[in-house]
Amino acid sequence: MSMINNLRAAVRPSRPSRLSLRKDGAVYDATRPAEATTAVVDCAVYRDGARVTFERTLAPHEAIRQVRRDGGFVWIGLHEPSEAEFAGIAAEFGLHPLAVEDAVHAHQRPKLERYDDTLFTVFKTIHYVEHDELTATSEVVESGEVMCFTGRDFFITVRHGGQGSLRALRHRLQDEPELLAKGPSAVLHAIADHVVDGYVAVADAVQDDIDEVETEVFSPGRKGTPRGTDAGRIYQLKREVMEFKRAVLPLVRPMQLLSERPMRLVDPDIQKYFRDVADHLARVQEQVVGFDELLNSILQANLAQASVAQNEDMRKITSWAAIIAVPTMVCGVYGMNFKYMPELQWKFGYPMVLGITVALCLGIHRTLKRNGWL
Repeated sequence: MSMINNLRAAVRPSRPSRLSLRKDGAVYDATRPAEATTAVVDCAVYRDGARVTFERTLAPHEAIRQVRRDGGFVWIGLHEPSEAEFAGIAAEFGLHPLAVEDAVHAHQRPKLERYDDTLFTVFKTIHYVEHDELTATSEVVESGEVMCFTGRDFFITVRHGGQGSLRALRHRLQDEPELLAKGPSAVLHAIADHVVDGYVAVADAVQDDIDEVETEVFSPGRKGTPRGTDAGRIYQLKREVMEFKRAVLPLVRPMQLLSERPMRLVDPDIQKYFRDVADHLARVQEQVVGFDELLNSILQANLAQASVAQNEDMRKITSWAAIIAVPTMVCGVYGMNFKYMPELQWKFGYPMVLGITVALCLGIHRTLKRNGWL
């Protein structure tokens, strides 16, 4: 149990509302020294769970040679490398061209693929964008990508997007040497758990936005009628939930494979903990699917309320038109200037006609109001 607690403490930090990104280091080129590079964020050798220190920063090709000579594994982190920048690392570590192409160009679905002795895993990171008020153009979630190459003695991460920095995660893992001693698969689990924990935090924040919209749609307005809300806001929130859904749903199958199917590159002790990640991911999946269905219902309810409001307006307009029709008809008849008309010469004919007109209008108004038209 102590190992489980240590593992969870290492890979599940408190969830910040926004992650910061800091790019330093440089791109690997086997023909140049490490200080000339521009895409490598960090390159470290780990042996027996501890980071090995050197007099200078090693280039990736130097780090892997150290590992293959003295043992351990190397963890290389890159941020948005170009094809030329990633070519040297790909050749040095024998990465498959298809996986390299996916890692460089990004915009991939979450997946798990095996190429010879390398596991290629794609995660979509989701970050909640803070906003004071939800509008029809608000950005609710921001996505990025983390591609992971897991080998026998190396672990390579390729990040895309301004969010999802792994610097803090690397430092936390370095404080738990017994976990890093399990090899690259321990890092893969830590990243998977870190990404899924991010999903949980975003799901909680999106739930608050949906609750706010739902309250506005169904809360009573003036005279007890629902006031509704802007359909554009609901539709925008639905679009953002769809982006969240595209990150979560495709990842379910890879997590099941990592937690259930034995793999040479995944330590058996670490594989057990992927079940916990898969369980949390399944809960987020249920939430996201529920969000989508709930927003559909809210949007339909809002449109129905708008239709009802239009019908009420039309009934009011029709009612007043019916009332106005009475004096219009009477005035139209007496305005035809015929010589012989009823009560035309009578002293009280004019007030009688006015009285009858007013009485008819009041009678129609009372009847329509009693029937809920006014």
